[in-house]
Amino acid sequence: MTDRMMKAVLFDSYGTPDVLYVGRVARPEPAPGEVLVRVHAFSVNGGELAARSGRVRLLTGRKFPQRVGLDFTGEVVALGAGAVRVAVGDRVWGVLGRTSGFGSAAEYVAVPAGRLGPVPDGLGLVDAAALPVATTAVTALRDRAGLRAGERLLVRGAAGGVGNAAVQLGRAYGADVTALARAANLDFVRGLGAHRAVDHRAVPPGELGRFDVVVDTAGSDLRTFRHLLNPGGRMVTIAFDLARPAASLGYLAASTVHGRGRVRFFSGNPAREDFDDLARHVTEGKLSPAVDTVFPLEETAAAHRALEAGGVRGKYVVRVAP
Repeated sequence: MTDRMMKAVLFDSYGTPDVLYVGRVARPEPAPGEVLVRVHAFSVNGGELAARSGRVRLLTGRKFPQRVGLDFTGEVVALGAGAVRVAVGDRVWGVLGRTSGFGSAAEYVAVPAGRLGPVPDGLGLVDAAALPVATTAVTALRDRAGLRAGERLLVRGAAGGVGNAAVQLGRAYGADVTALARAANLDFVRGLGAHRAVDHRAVPPGELGRFDVVVDTAGSDLRTFRHLLNPGGRMVTIAFDLARPAASLGYLAASTVHGRGRVRFFSGNPAREDFDDLARHVTEGKLSPAVDTVFPLEETAAAHRALEAGGVRGKYVVRVAP
């Protein structure tokens, strides 16, 4: 690798997907404990849309150019000093950490060795790119909600990247799964294993019944859905309402402190053990990738535009390698 530069998706100002372009930046070098991965593919996630549009500029600041890309699949091409449990040539998947920000929409990414894991044999790297964020669904159901067999599970945003994984895993864990999605996606979520698929635009929340666990990927109307919990029920959300961020975060904080049925909020920050669990779920047939559309790197803006339009079935994936 004599070329010290690489392609990456950048933007020089906040705005619509049209601000995205493919430019050239310095290729990273793995620091001690890190590995360098040649990126094969990544997926588009909601948090990137908020960052690119400027809705969270208090967190992302005004230093440009900025980057996009949260997760990745690829091949390890170099090791930093002290990197363990990984070797050059390994096929891996991972998610950039909270302190790393975005940046996987590029030809290479340097990441701590403990923040990735091996892709199961037989799973292509493009399809695999739909699954790293599924570690969020694993954490939500297994750790935050403690979902048990026989419990009633409601998944909001069931056709999306985390939602579709929650439906599949909820069924595999033995729960009775109700999936909320658009009318056009009801057959899709039934195919994932949902016992009931409900058009969220046609059926009011109050008519859905009661649940032991609610997994929310929307961040809005949290109070309404919290009231659907049975005694001892648990609600987990991975989002907050970007239209009313202060009120949304305030409600999350209050519900965490007071009373039963609190809403547990978290953002995914997976480690090696989480990716090992993810690989096991795939190998055991409990979880399969759901890829809506694959875009080339030069059309990353189109992938952002498609996700903003709504109606995704699984994940929009961007292929980096030819």
